[in-house]
Amino acid sequence: MAAMTELPNRCVKPPGPRSRALFAQVEQRMRGHSGQVKLFPVAFDHAAGCTMTDVDGNEYLDFSSGIYVTNCGHCHPKIVKAIQEQTARLMNCHDFATPVKQEFLEEFCSVTPPGMNAVQLYSDGTAAVEAGLRAARAITGKFEFVSFWHDFHGKTLGAASLALMSPDKGIRAPGSFLAPRPNCYRCPFRLAPDTCELYCVDFLERVLDEETTGQVAAIVLEPIQGWAGSVFPPEPFLPRLRELCDRRGILLMADEVLTGMGRTGRWFAVDHSGVVPDILIAGKGLGNGYPVTALVVRDACAEALDRISASSSFGGNPVACAAGLATIRVMKEENLLENAARLERIIMARLEALKERSPIVGDVRGKGCLFGIELVKDRGTKEPHPEAGKRVYQRAFENGLAWIPAGHILRMSPPLVMTEKLAERGMDIIEEAIGEG
Repeated sequence: MAAMTELPNRCVKPPGPRSRALFAQVEQRMRGHSGQVKLFPVAFDHAAGCTMTDVDGNEYLDFSSGIYVTNCGHCHPKIVKAIQEQTARLMNCHDFATPVKQEFLEEFCSVTPPGMNAVQLYSDGTAAVEAGLRAARAITGKFEFVSFWHDFHGKTLGAASLALMSPDKGIRAPGSFLAPRPNCYRCPFRLAPDTCELYCVDFLERVLDEETTGQVAAIVLEPIQGWAGSVFPPEPFLPRLRELCDRRGILLMADEVLTGMGRTGRWFAVDHSGVVPDILIAGKGLGNGYPVTALVVRDACAEALDRISASSSFGGNPVACAAGLATIRVMKEENLLENAARLERIIMARLEALKERSPIVGDVRGKGCLFGIELVKDRGTKEPHPEAGKRVYQRAFENGLAWIPAGHILRMSPPLVMTEKLAERGMDIIEEAIGEG
């Protein structure tokens, strides 16, 4: 067990009285908070680096990065300075060219997969995903899409139609088809990963042949599932999917809003496999907290972007470009991809040891600074244990760890700037909470 540090610092038992009062006031006007907030209605006041402070003065160690966003830590001084200076200079000019936009695009394309240099900029992930669907239709002249169970792509109709169940409980856009995706801990086909020969890809071919009309523009996926609980596909999956798409003349669209910008220890999750998609969506960590997202397509498809609407009131505005430019430069200067790899080794070692000790831990998984702990009632049956998930999440939060629940799965996404000492401290809190769970 790692040595205890002075962090986090608790003044009152959280959520404290000021947090509860402020949340109650906000809830009178704003409805539909996330499960994360409902389970622990704390109200935050300020943050710096890897720590956040609530309105009662309690300090928390951040193992969520504001839901996979603040990869460079909260309020990084170089990013704050860039945003402040650009705000004083020019905040909006629609989609006209600016010096900061040109610099940002050059810096961004220096980290995108090879041969992907055609970009459109937006202000949120869902808008970029919708643009990706428009681009796929423009490139191929086809109109159908196949996506995977439990992936998450956004909340507007097109993006939500790529999910297993849209927010309005069933209405999905025409031409949207779903297929099971690999989850080797909970195989949808109840097969063993060492003998299944990636049957999920074979089944996908059946979906293409038997359910679609043959007008599939793109297969869309999260390379690693985020909302579903940090679920990693087996290594051969993406190369097999790339081969299938090439053979059938279908585009491969990778939604890396969550997994991109160093979150998995590479600039993008697809980089681990060497697979280059035809369309890529980036967001969340791209602006380190300032809203900026991107649609990127292969150079060979670039002209198609001229045929879809690229203008956006807030997408790619000068301040967003300044934030994105500063974020990428900080990540390079501070070697954050290398630090993410170091944190992966530390945290995964602790998680594997925790799995050995705790009977309610069914599975642990992680890459870079993206982790998941799956809690079960019985390791043999693998029955999910959402009650334990709720208790463990709340107890760890009470003890000063801000992180992310997903029912019986607990998700961790610490900032890439986190020190080894703070990573060990965070794991201390998690182990204590699971020991009580």
